[in-house]
Amino acid sequence: MSAQKGIGRKIQVGIAKESTRGTAPSSATYWNPWTDLTLDEKKEFVVDDQSYGVVEDAVNLSQTKKWAEGSIAGNVHDQSIGLILYAMFGGYAVTGSNPYTHTFTVGQSAQHQSLAFYLHDPLAAQDYNYPNGVVEKLELTAELKKFIMFNASIKALTGATHADYTPSTTSENRFLPQYLAAKFALDYAGLQGTKTATGTCSTSTHVTSLSISTSTLRVGMTVTGTNIPAGTTIAAIVNDTAFDLSAASTGSATSYTFGPATIALKSAKVSISSNVEDQEVLGSTSPADFLNKEFSVEGTFEAIWKGESDFKTQFMGPTPLSIRLDFLNSDVSNSELYIDLPKCTIQELGRPFKVKDLVYQEIKFKAVYSVSDTLLAKAVLTNTTSTY
Repeated sequence: MSAQKGIGRKIQVGIAKESTRGTAPSSATYWNPWTDLTLDEKKEFVVDDQSYGVVEDAVNLSQTKKWAEGSIAGNVHDQSIGLILYAMFGGYAVTGSNPYTHTFTVGQSAQHQSLAFYLHDPLAAQDYNYPNGVVEKLELTAELKKFIMFNASIKALTGATHADYTPSTTSENRFLPQYLAAKFALDYAGLQGTKTATGTCSTSTHVTSLSISTSTLRVGMTVTGTNIPAGTTIAAIVNDTAFDLSAASTGSATSYTFGPATIALKSAKVSISSNVEDQEVLGSTSPADFLNKEFSVEGTFEAIWKGESDFKTQFMGPTPLSIRLDFLNSDVSNSELYIDLPKCTIQELGRPFKVKDLVYQEIKFKAVYSVSDTLLAKAVLTNTTSTY
């Protein structure tokens, strides 16, 4: 391989899980297609700015720190995204057997799973691997007419040279905007479709004597049960123990199971941060490690304005929302990614009016830890990969 001029399409980037922190495996597990890539060496210096009897500002710069830093952006693929989620969240478990269900939860340590990053660079005629890599921020974005995208901000130790890699890109499934189902409830049981209650309803749309408070329900939630027609939802909240169905029961209905309301969005973004800090030590220019601190999640979404029951009622409460963004690839089998946020508060709600345009609402939210559900956030990925 000899140095040459060229375009960014020639560059390839790979990732692998480290079995020993700070030791890069011999090759990448995935060579990730990308749309934007930065992976640069970084240095810090101390300046000798003492007086030497001249007006010039300095006589020497001495290196005091070196590391690598950058970001990788691209389409969300249903296999390689698992390693990025693992490094971001830190906690991991797998169940099932082809398909496999991978669950990523917030690890309660300062050392989430480390990765090694690999750079195949025919332009420089030199390949590199970057050990002890961490993901300090991850953004997932859904927009119309675009693939579902990720942008991962990363840090690692300075790159080690390597002989010419021979990248082989894994065949994976991607996610399109039409795959998104955005689901909302007022608690996690409602979001998971496990919320139950009893009441009185007979060949009617009106349910009374409900065994739970309707303050835990919202308009648009699904309702199932004996003699409840398929596709029935909550049409209106009447009082603390009564609500109206969108379709009349076909007979006596006394037991109900509630599921989340699905609201069509125009766009959505989730930003996850682990607030990484370099562990700088005496005796070395390289950080001893990259350690995560507070874990936080926030996001935004945009939806057409249909009425106050979608989001404004919860915003004015303020009532926490339980949110699931579910990307189910309906074109293939066993390809799904969803993000659960059991307790979110809407921080801002805007409704800009424009004379010639439709009226949309813009929402900004923040997820917080749910004590009752022992959870702030989790990601669940279904694919044919057996483990990460």
